[in-house]
Amino acid sequence: MDLSDAKKIVILGGGQAGAQAIQSLRMGGYEGELTLIGDEPSLPYQRPPLSKAYMKGEFAEERLFFKPAAWYEDNKVELILSTPASRIDRKNQIVEMAHGAHVEYDALVIATGSRPRSLPLDGADLENVHDLRGLSDVERIQPQMVEGRNMVIIGAGYIGLEAAAVARQMGLSATVLEMAPRVLARVTSPVMSEFYEAEHRRQGVDIRTNARLARLEGKDGKVTAAILEDGTSLPADLVLVGIGILPNEELANEAGIACNNGILVDRDARTSDPRIFAAGDCASRPLVHYGRSSRLESVHNAIEQGKLAAAAILGKPRPPEDCPWFWSDQYDLKLQIAGLSQGYDQIVVRGSPEDRKFAAFYLKNGTLIAVDAVNSAPEFLASKKLIMMGAKVEPDTLSDTTVSMKDIAAAAAA
Repeated sequence: MDLSDAKKIVILGGGQAGAQAIQSLRMGGYEGELTLIGDEPSLPYQRPPLSKAYMKGEFAEERLFFKPAAWYEDNKVELILSTPASRIDRKNQIVEMAHGAHVEYDALVIATGSRPRSLPLDGADLENVHDLRGLSDVERIQPQMVEGRNMVIIGAGYIGLEAAAVARQMGLSATVLEMAPRVLARVTSPVMSEFYEAEHRRQGVDIRTNARLARLEGKDGKVTAAILEDGTSLPADLVLVGIGILPNEELANEAGIACNNGILVDRDARTSDPRIFAAGDCASRPLVHYGRSSRLESVHNAIEQGKLAAAAILGKPRPPEDCPWFWSDQYDLKLQIAGLSQGYDQIVVRGSPEDRKFAAFYLKNGTLIAVDAVNSAPEFLASKKLIMMGAKVEPDTLSDTTVSMKDIAAAAAA
């Protein structure tokens, strides 16, 4: 469907994907009505600093915003904030809002993001038990990040480990509980898990794997302890729950748009309704470098899909599709990830974990499919190129630090 003559475009969601779609539409020459509907009171903002510099107080709130309020005024973007959308009426091309008003659209971009999984245990509703997903979450957590207090973190994914690092840097006692046998088990290899477990323990974090939480206990409505299934009681002045996220696909699903652990989209971010697009954490997209579809929870994905949706609406050529990439900052360690390692059959390590500067390459049938690079930007950057080429690289070449990654990438491209 050609939507290049659209006069009214509505964006649902004020995160990275929604903000990028707005910017790309205006930069692409769209001059019609443009409305953003968001359920939070803030201007569209970036989330990665929330569990890092912003929580530590090293990052001013204004720096979180993608654009200042004046930009939206100058670019004639109507912002409807603190207002959840309640229904998509596809037949009449209307978005209904919780307070009863509605907005018409010719094209719609759903960028509703995701939400934390709830902790299904007794005590989860006690005071000082937190999720970490939005600005308001950090505003509730920050006053409790007081030196000497006990913080219990449930889940050893990236959010949990980043929060543990911040807690230790701010002088709190931090205990991380993980049901799996190792940290980061869902997203990386035992090589990286072992490195990060050792690092956090060196920094004073109590990492407990194979740990099953039974309940949270409290006094006067406030959490005081985390009780494990084996009866162990851990003191807790505050608890952070980081056990994964769920896509906010309900609006699309209720409107009859195809969903399956995310709103299903094509390479242009278009849903099963040709006037409706989805981008970011809420969307399940084709992964062109891997021959399958999946959701990606990353800044890069949100930016790329925002651009793809805008280009499709404007009738412009599809922007380039990069290989997936992610990052995590913990202490003085910058982890940069390119590609997706699921299904690898060989790991090659370049450099030494003891030097806190190394990379783990993931191969499948001799083809490089992903890299985890710790304080190793050249390995990350070169691997992105190699992955997008579908390059086969000899393991001995990858592990040989006397050969630069730039030369390895150049040889593969020749």
